[in-house]
Amino acid sequence: MADVEGPRHEWRVPWQVTVLKAAGVAVCVGLALIGDRRQLLLAGIAAVGFAVLVFRDLFAPVRLAVGDDGLIVTGLAGKERISWNDVDRIRVDSRRRYGLTTELLEIDAGEQIHLFSRFDLGESVFDVAETLMRLRP
Repeated sequence: MADVEGPRHEWRVPWQVTVLKAAGVAVCVGLALIGDRRQLLLAGIAAVGFAVLVFRDLFAPVRLAVGDDGLIVTGLAGKERISWNDVDRIRVDSRRRYGLTTELLEIDAGEQIHLFSRFDLGESVFDVAETLMRLRP
């Protein structure tokens, strides 16, 4: 795929979500410091998990971008360019369980499926799906 001149649209993790994850690190570290050995282990594992998420948000804040010739998906492993020809389907998967509704943007690109929540994109997955469908050639 040729280089994308510049993204026409991009969606990034909201800074508020990153701050909440960082607060999770602080809370877990605090619990680890005041607890017994088991609590130290569990809170330490949770703190490391939150720290990885904060790291990802800081170093790859833009999760999805769209240019003239396709999509750019970004994560910890780097950027992946997906041409429009490789995109088989764009849809929103909405599920209701235990009184909560989960909505994920699903981009099916052959062998890969990319999933994004509103916490990844900073706006409604329905709005992002609509924008992608409008921009898709």
